[in-house]
Parts: sequence; C-alpha cells; structure tokens
Amino acid sequence: MLKMLLDPVGGIVLTNDGNAILREIEVAHPAAKSMIEISRAQDEEVGDGTKSVVILAGEFLESAQMFIEKDIHPTIIVSAYFRALEKALKIVDEIATDINIDDDKEIEKIVKSSVATKFVSEWGDLVCKMAIDLSLIHICRCRRLLTCRSRWSP
Repeated sequence: MLKMLLDPVGGIVLTNDGNAILREIEVAHPAAKSMIEISRAQDEEVGDGTKSVVILAGEFLESAQMFIEKDIHPTIIVSAYFRALEKALKIVDEIATDINIDDDKEIEKIVKSSVATKFVSEWGDLVCKMAIDLSLIHICRCRRLLTCRSRWSP
C-alpha cells in the first residue's frame, strides 16, 4: 500500500518502501537514529525486510528496557544478546537441511519463497528461473568451468 508523505521542502512523496519513509523522518533521539540506520543498512545489503528489521530491533530494545530500569549495565545486556545469538546460530545449524544444487525443483522452491514478497505471481516463475540460471553462470565463472547448464550461458 502506498503512503503519502510531505517532505521538509513541501514536496509530496508516494512510496511503499519502508526505508524511503524512514529517510524522510527527522529524529534527534539516538535510538530512533539507530533504527533508521539499520533500516538503511538492511535495504542496501538485502533490498528487502526493512520493516521486519525495525520491528525486530524495536522488540530487542523493549526487552532490554526492563533490565536498564533495574540498573543493569548495557554491556551486560549486550553480552546476553550475543550469547542468545550464539545459541540461535547453534539451533539453526541443528535444524538446517542440505540441499541438492543439481535438483532444479528444490532450488526453484527455495528461490520462489525468497522472491514471493517482491514479485507478483504472474512474473514469479520467470524471475525464479532467471535468478537460478544467472546464479549458475556466476558459480561457473567463479569456478572457472568451461561449460554451464544455464540457458543464459554465453
């Protein structure tokens, strides 16, 4: 859904991009500035998930608030978050499953789940096939392979 914003100069901005919305907001609070910065970083690195990362960071801040109110030092709270990260990564490693990169159906299923948030279903299949094929070309070039099974190979 598009949102209409009035920028500081008086111009109108129509967007559904969370990062674009946050860029238009002027804030002084350090935590709010951090939220805008993580949204920007997420947008630059991944191109998606700006709203999700801001919500997640907000939940981390809300969870930390009760410890701050109990005068627990922020370095202890951050240390606890790092321990939680280590535990979460260990759990992800335990539940992760191997994928067969030669199984086109399995790869296509994974790619579809990734692009489903950005593309309408009408173009999803084409985008998935292109993403898979172009990834294969990249892999082949990185491995300096002479042949590649992609339709887009030169």
